[in-house]
Amino acid sequence: MNSSKFLAVIDLSNNYLVSSTFNWLSNFSNSLVDLDVSGNWDNSSKNLDWLSYLFSLEHLDLSRNKNLSIDWLQLPNRLPRLHELLFSSCSLSIIGSPSLSLVNSSKSLLSLISLSTIFPLQYSIGWPTSVSALLISFNHLQGSIPDAFTNMTSLRTLDLSCNQLQGSNPEAFANMISLRTLHLSSNQLQGDLSSFGQMCSLNKLYISENSLTGELSRLFQDLHGCVENSLEILQLDENQLHGSVPDITRFTSMRELVLSRNQLNGSLPKRFSQRSKLVLLYLDDNQLTGSVTDVTMLSSLRELVIANNRLDGNVSESIGGLSQLEKLDVGRNSLQGVMSEAHFSNLSKLTVLDLTDNSLALKFESNWAPTFQLDDIFLSSCNLGPPFPQWLRNQINNFIKLDISGSGISDTIPNWFWNLSNSKLQLLNLSHNRMCGIFPDFSSKYSNLLHIDLSFNQFEGRLPLFSSDTTSTLFLSNNKFSGPASCPCNIGSGILKVLDLSNNLLRGWIPDCLMNFTSVLNLASNNFSGKIPSSIGSMVYLKTLSLHNNSFVGELPLSLRNCTSLLFLDLSSNKLRGEIPGWIGESMPSLEVLSLHSNGFNGSIPPNLCHLSNILILDLSLNNISGIIPKCLNNLTSLVQKTESEYSFANYAVLSLYLIAGGDTVAYQNKMRVGWKGREDEYGNTLGLLRIIDFARNKLTGEIPEEITGLLLLLALNLSGNNLSGEIPQKIGQLKQLESLDLSGNQLSGVIPITMADLNFLAFLNLSNNHLSGRIPSSTQLQGFNASQFTGNLALCGKPLLQKCPGDETNQSPPANDDNRGKEVVADEFMKWFCTAMGIGFSVFFWGVSGALLLKRSWRHAYFLFLDESWDWLYVKVAVRKARIQREFQRLQEHVLA
Repeated sequence: MNSSKFLAVIDLSNNYLVSSTFNWLSNFSNSLVDLDVSGNWDNSSKNLDWLSYLFSLEHLDLSRNKNLSIDWLQLPNRLPRLHELLFSSCSLSIIGSPSLSLVNSSKSLLSLISLSTIFPLQYSIGWPTSVSALLISFNHLQGSIPDAFTNMTSLRTLDLSCNQLQGSNPEAFANMISLRTLHLSSNQLQGDLSSFGQMCSLNKLYISENSLTGELSRLFQDLHGCVENSLEILQLDENQLHGSVPDITRFTSMRELVLSRNQLNGSLPKRFSQRSKLVLLYLDDNQLTGSVTDVTMLSSLRELVIANNRLDGNVSESIGGLSQLEKLDVGRNSLQGVMSEAHFSNLSKLTVLDLTDNSLALKFESNWAPTFQLDDIFLSSCNLGPPFPQWLRNQINNFIKLDISGSGISDTIPNWFWNLSNSKLQLLNLSHNRMCGIFPDFSSKYSNLLHIDLSFNQFEGRLPLFSSDTTSTLFLSNNKFSGPASCPCNIGSGILKVLDLSNNLLRGWIPDCLMNFTSVLNLASNNFSGKIPSSIGSMVYLKTLSLHNNSFVGELPLSLRNCTSLLFLDLSSNKLRGEIPGWIGESMPSLEVLSLHSNGFNGSIPPNLCHLSNILILDLSLNNISGIIPKCLNNLTSLVQKTESEYSFANYAVLSLYLIAGGDTVAYQNKMRVGWKGREDEYGNTLGLLRIIDFARNKLTGEIPEEITGLLLLLALNLSGNNLSGEIPQKIGQLKQLESLDLSGNQLSGVIPITMADLNFLAFLNLSNNHLSGRIPSSTQLQGFNASQFTGNLALCGKPLLQKCPGDETNQSPPANDDNRGKEVVADEFMKWFCTAMGIGFSVFFWGVSGALLLKRSWRHAYFLFLDESWDWLYVKVAVRKARIQREFQRLQEHVLA
């Protein structure tokens, strides 16, 4: 026992012990140097007097001890040899007064204080001048940075990250002459960086995720002074900086510069002025323009990331001179041109190459063998074909992720790709090419393969087998795979998050084996037949189920009600029958898309469907459904009003599912054919924006319920081809968002409601073949439609129909009022007498002159002589004027030629 008094290190962490059980530690007062009691007592433990006896203690960890009651500022006084003190996640608050003797303690040499996740601090406390490292991250500190921190001239490390600090960086930072590392990330700081210019010892400055604004070049000008030679790491990502990237090589010691996720909208420097020590340069997720210019002076770069900008033009061949480069990521830009061997000539250390979503063409000699060995290859949307790229052959045994989707390859996959074993491969994406051939057995190769995407090619033969233990996502859609319906059961016995076999040539009955898919099962557009297997109900976490365009028969299996997590259910274009089960509305509360169209369902629409409060698309068209339309449709909340979840990713699950599989985030795009605006199209990216109810071509009867006009967010309503009667609801004008309305082929009567003129977004309307009557309401929208969309309503009139309404035959003006009637009569009488007098006067003048010329010869000769002389005078005048103009024109020509 006596020998135990010489213990130097004791670790009692994460035992949930109460503090009173540690009194025995006072026995080691002269020997104990390192003590870790983190993750133990709760707020019932407040007695820490035993700490005062540990005179030799240098390292003390009290982290994750909630509501710790201790005057932590006094501990250095009680423990004179203490160097490191950790208080993370202790819910601490300041105890004591500004006159604490700790401030003047000369024996305390505190080198580390970690105060993560504590209560708001009171800034009036004086701090020990001997502290060299102070960590107060993950707190609730508010307001500006207090001078109590910035006056600590002996500090080497200060961490104030992950708080709620505001305002500008204080000038007092310039007094911290020993500071080497400063963490201010994840606050709300503004202003410039001028306070850091004269901090000649500052090596690392982290100001990510703040509210810094202004032009980047101006901000860099604030960092003038000796910090230009001392600063090694500068992180300014996730701020609001704009402008061009200045010449960063003036920071002679800079090794890491991170400017990601700002608003930089200028260009890169055409050339850097001097050789730099820069190792990491991150400029991704901005709006930079221009080309990837000369980077010769950045010869020490190991990581260059300029992804997700607006860069265009060519990539400079100077990239090939970066002999230390390990990661090159210029994906998701608009770069173009050809990249050849010269771009990769000296990149022997390159392990990550990402050129995704550019218009680059990679053209190499057929015998080119890269000097690098890549781990990650992302070349989606680049031009690598038509032949399969041979240079990948010396990479096949090394890479972990390969994405050459949409790269213009129209070739069979060479045998060497399958014969070489790569146990590291985790992601393989060959989609959206024109590759062909038959796939080998995957189950014994690529044992760590997690994600496989072979979709949108021309592969054929039977489905390949995959490893049952590791594969998480499998995309095989839009190929020519064939074989019996048992193939989904033979793919693997493990758990798949995604299986997409849509648009292939698979056929037959599916055995009762569908139980290994957790998120997505898509068997659409094949030749499957028989009943839907009841084992489908074992997939309780399934979010997407699409059996569209097959030949499934029978009723929906009762076990399907166990799939309570479904968001997307598409069973359209099959041969299903029976009544629509009411349990769909009860058991699938999250359902956003339900499509049962083009089947043989009968019976009535179950009122339980009104419980689908999240539904966005409800399509029951082309069935044999009878009865009335339920009046409870206004309970479909997502079609009535926007909710808080309207803007969340969850609400747009119909747009994309984001799945975590094998540590990676995998996006699955739901697609379906939707009929609206008079045609049927496939929707994918915009599917989550649609709001549609389609009950067309059934046998529905009764009236259109007034409640349907409460679906204020509805974009398309199709009730055509039924036996609906009664009038169109008068409040239909409330559907302000409506873009498509089809009520044709029913027995609707009465007038078209005047409120329909308020549907300003209406792009498609069909009211034909009903019994509507009266005048078509006047509006820009309604009169703009084709007349055929109103035909078949015999008593309907007005534009755009040719049939005029009563009273439209004549263009009579409206009768004048009694006060003006007398004036109009007088005016009419005056006009009659005036016209009569003018006619008589003209007749008297014409016959008087003509008769005189006929009867008196001398007058006749005088009249014709006058006409002859007048003509001669006019001819002479014209001839003289013409001659004068010709002389002037000739003189002007001679002057110009001279």
